[in-house]
Amino acid sequence: MPQRPSPIPPSPIRPDPKRLALIVLTLCLGAAGGTGFYLAHLPLPWMLGPMLVIFTCVMAGAPLEAPNALRPIVIPVIGVMLGSSFTPETFHHLARWGLSLAGLAVYLAMAAALVVPFYIKVGRLDPITAFFSAMPGGLNEMTVIGGALGGDEKRIILAHAGRIVVSISIIALWFRVILGYEVRGVSLASDPATSMTALSALILIGCAVLGAWMGEKLRLPAPGLLGPLVLSAAAHISGLTHSSPPALIIVAAQVILGSSMGARFKGAGGRLVAETLLLTLGGTLLMMALSLTVAMLFHSVFGQSVEQVLLAYAPGGLTEMSLVALAMNAEVAYISIHHLVRIVIIVAVAPTLLTKIAKRIGY
Repeated sequence: MPQRPSPIPPSPIRPDPKRLALIVLTLCLGAAGGTGFYLAHLPLPWMLGPMLVIFTCVMAGAPLEAPNALRPIVIPVIGVMLGSSFTPETFHHLARWGLSLAGLAVYLAMAAALVVPFYIKVGRLDPITAFFSAMPGGLNEMTVIGGALGGDEKRIILAHAGRIVVSISIIALWFRVILGYEVRGVSLASDPATSMTALSALILIGCAVLGAWMGEKLRLPAPGLLGPLVLSAAAHISGLTHSSPPALIIVAAQVILGSSMGARFKGAGGRLVAETLLLTLGGTLLMMALSLTVAMLFHSVFGQSVEQVLLAYAPGGLTEMSLVALAMNAEVAYISIHHLVRIVIIVAVAPTLLTKIAKRIGY
């Protein structure tokens, strides 16, 4: 009998049609979630909506696929958007941000002293896993370094995904329900003051492409975000352009980002996710309480409002908290620089000094 030819595996150029269909389904569900949140006037609809809808679906066993292949495209877009909020006055403020940035190092030491023992004693995690799960550094950086030092990578990933989800949800609800701010996110209405010309479009595309390449070459933390952010900020500070990416593109970027965050929980056991989220909720609430205390006690010393300091010190992700700041019309430069410095501090000292401390407070 003639042998049946073996199936040809999909090539990188021709992706698996089934997987592609699941990615499209994920994005459609995410977009539906974002639209529902938007119509319901819920906070940060285009990020929280997709994130929570996809999380619910994957925990229910839906065979969805994260649109990870689109992240290298959408993250630079968000970086360019954040950079467009910088003005010539931004760097005039750096001197008066000095105390606030110095206080960040003290805040991180206090957060470690509070949250790492909580993860060890309550969560029963080993010291390395506890430290790299608790500290609000970048997810990728904490996972890579923690795994290399013997930590449980799956728990670290789940802890940071949960931290970002919990932080964004708490911040959005706090500012909307308690303080009464309108945290609606990006408006779909176009802004005539920032209408796009062909030259501006080329400049912004150049900032995204060259910035992402520059971030990788310079080995910046979150290179796809920070490289484009730096170039976009330079272009706007210098007056080369005053435009920002169209609202529809920003909404699409947030839908993709939110869907990706929700899909991170795919494949994890329900019990492990529940335990990690409960533990993360406790740890995040401790850090949020510390952030709020610092903001209320020292905002006048820092020369900022309580809300600005709270957003700058909150344990959310750099990309996500910058988007929250943008949604609230806060000073994005102040907040994004603090989150960048926080990641740099943690990544710089994590493999050496702080890891030794984590081992000392273990069993």
